Amino acid sequence: MTTRLKWRKEGANVAILGATGAVGREMLHCVEALGLPVASLALLASARSAGKVVETFLGPCTVSDAHAFDFRGIDIVLSSAGKAVSLELADRIVAAGALMVDNTSAFRRAPQWPLVVPEVNGCEIKPEAGIIANPNCSTIQLVLALKAIADVAGLRTVRVATYQSCSGAGQKGIDALLDETRAALDGKRPAKSAVHARTIAFDVVPQIGAFEDDGFTEEEHKMMFETKKILSAPTLRVSATCVRVPVVRSHSECVHVVTEKPISVQRARAALADMPGLVVTDADDMSLYPTAIDAQNAFETYIGRVREDPADENGLIFWIVSDNLLKGAALNAVQIACAAWDHARMV
Repeated sequence: MTTRLKWRKEGANVAILGATGAVGREMLHCVEALGLPVASLALLASARSAGKVVETFLGPCTVSDAHAFDFRGIDIVLSSAGKAVSLELADRIVAAGALMVDNTSAFRRAPQWPLVVPEVNGCEIKPEAGIIANPNCSTIQLVLALKAIADVAGLRTVRVATYQSCSGAGQKGIDALLDETRAALDGKRPAKSAVHARTIAFDVVPQIGAFEDDGFTEEEHKMMFETKKILSAPTLRVSATCVRVPVVRSHSECVHVVTEKPISVQRARAALADMPGLVVTDADDMSLYPTAIDAQNAFETYIGRVREDPADENGLIFWIVSDNLLKGAALNAVQIACAAWDHARMV
């Protein structure tokens, strides 16, 4: 089933599914910051959170139980309540006539639903789509840079190593890092992590998600599949190693690419700087490379350490950091919603 947003000058009726979670809270912030016209706002979460009152830009809003909510009359659902909830509620949301912008992995591989980063493949944003999938956080920042390079020199191979913050596992991931760190500083041996693959305090863990038969993890498969889908490059060779690091917020990535045509470092920097949403921080001073802390609470994605790769002809290496809760999740979803609403106005 498909739907069509019905534009009204007073604004959209918006629901945020998973509103009390780390990404849901940022979605609320981004809706206000990006100026999505909102006629009404519904905050949805589990039955456990129902009844809580949240201050919003429209005033106090009481959280409702998502499973008991009637989606009729809602135009846009920004969803970040987990894959299982998205799968359970999607049919009801789409049948009610709403556009579901989903931040989980539930629909990213489905060929019938677009997987979108607006700066890269915004042409896929159509109000008649019942569901638009928001990519994985680590994929979003990667494809912003890859698109800039691909448009100038083409791409043959992409190899990426990620250094992903604990907020990538949600608020529970942050809490686990802080609890384990306090225990370690108190001279106690932290208990085995209930959230991360290993204890994360003062360590790095080269596993995010379960291992699959080929030795790659779920997270790595997400990045490899999603990169090719978003770039419409099914034959692009992509490999990933995803690592959890003891950082609260913002993901970092080291990217090695081999281009189809030669490209100088200067031309690559210029292409990256021209890409909407990207900022090259160290063009004039290599010591000004960005770090995870620099990206916290920023809408931009930062690039640094652009250099030739002596191991590959036409090879480039660069460093990317981005706030995984913003551009990696909430901001990208709200950008999709804004574009869909603008598109509906033109219909």
